[in-house]
Amino acid sequence: MIVEAIVHHYGSREVLRRLSHPFWFQSFGSVMGMDWHSSGITTSVLGALKRGLAPVQDELGLYVCGGRGKHSRKTPAELLAIAERTGLDGAQLARTSRLVAKVDSAAVQDGFGLYLHGFFLARDGAWTVVQQGMDPRRREARRYHWLSEGLADFVDEPHSAIDGEQRGEIVNLTDRRAAESRRAQLVLVERGPSAVLDVLARDLARAAKPRAKPRPEPAQLVLPHLALPHHHEVRAEDVVLRRLHATLSAAHENGPRDFSELLLVPGVGARTIEALAMVSEVIHGAPYRFSDPARFSLAHGGKDRHPFPVPLKIYDQTLHVLRAALDRAKLGEDDRLSALERLDRQARAFDRAVDGPSFEEHVKAERARSSELGGMSVFGPEPRPAAPLEQCKQ
Repeated sequence: MIVEAIVHHYGSREVLRRLSHPFWFQSFGSVMGMDWHSSGITTSVLGALKRGLAPVQDELGLYVCGGRGKHSRKTPAELLAIAERTGLDGAQLARTSRLVAKVDSAAVQDGFGLYLHGFFLARDGAWTVVQQGMDPRRREARRYHWLSEGLADFVDEPHSAIDGEQRGEIVNLTDRRAAESRRAQLVLVERGPSAVLDVLARDLARAAKPRAKPRPEPAQLVLPHLALPHHHEVRAEDVVLRRLHATLSAAHENGPRDFSELLLVPGVGARTIEALAMVSEVIHGAPYRFSDPARFSLAHGGKDRHPFPVPLKIYDQTLHVLRAALDRAKLGEDDRLSALERLDRQARAFDRAVDGPSFEEHVKAERARSSELGGMSVFGPEPRPAAPLEQCKQ
């Protein structure tokens, strides 16, 4: 529904731009209640969008192909099927899917083996690819983002972003400085195996001679990337507190007064407005506000209990409000979607101008009422807090 709202306000191409932005992608997964920093966010986001958008894909003009493992290999066939319905060039799209996967598995040799390939396609032929690789030794993931908009060359700095920690030197033939190497490889292939053997013979002979001190290589260019910490829990340093305070202020101080369109929905209270304020930021927020994806886990918690168990009652109310707002928007009544947009504007207006509880106090309060809000995690329902000893004696 978040994606539907973005399409409604900004069009399908804006969804592609957001998905190609690693910080937004991570924030989107966090507000869904996934583990805020794990590689599983990529699989979860791709799977949720593929299932959730399937019934409305033709209406939205937005299609999701691919997946993890064997599903990734079905992407070309899925693209061909969509092309038959939309009139797009299916063969070219299938070739693009294979080429992007080949670039990140062969032209970028960084120790991360690809295991997930997601292809997001708009009706006009624009696309975004998100794929992920795993380093089996460290059990760390790296995500690769592509965007067709502005893409001039598939092998010359083609990524919109790469997120993951730097792990030493890599073979990166998509680096602009590797252009000469790419040309030399083509020449060698065109000349056949004898030319390759001649070059190897010359290199061996040169290696046997005393070598001069090599000139230092220029520093490796750093592509945009998102590096997340190894700790599992959400800590205060993972969150920009002033932004959290701004969101809380927009929800609690102005929600009851300015957003009656939302509060009229049965069961919606201040805590739901708080979650909706973070959802509205994912829909409308400025790019700079996604530098701390962990903050968005404070909307609906995390399935691993970090920062707190998922409050199912709030989650259900958030979905209910979004569904009702989208249904009304389809009838030409944008009042509730406009209210969500105002929530985001209010939060940005309050940035740096308000104060609030510490991060630890906020999380402690959420945990204290977790069972009341239907707290749920992979460990099961959150139990009610134990009664104080004095109360038990009575």
